[in-house]
Amino acid sequence: MKGIPNLGNLMKQAQQFQAKFAKLQEELAEKTVEGTAGGGMVSVVANGKQEILSVRIDPEVVDREDIEMLQDLVLAAVNDGLTRAKTMMNEEMGKITQGMNLPNIPGLF
Repeated sequence: MKGIPNLGNLMKQAQQFQAKFAKLQEELAEKTVEGTAGGGMVSVVANGKQEILSVRIDPEVVDREDIEMLQDLVLAAVNDGLTRAKTMMNEEMGKITQGMNLPNIPGLF
């Protein structure tokens, strides 16, 4: 029955990780990143929960004759913002999982 104390220790670590993870999620909801496209003509702000909070479009980029370009810029800015939010989340997750000897599973966080 030597494995039982290790199981108890593992459960304790899991509970600690769960508490840290819950706190991190709350903190990430408050942190923001900005994604841009078109040299900053279109920008979005996203939080660490990967939610888009705002979109800003420079009036100079609005052209009734070329709506497709504006749509492409908005899409690119949103994707940039979400990528930055995911990167921020992964960096913060790395801080709380450091030293826990977790397997490297791509896309886990």
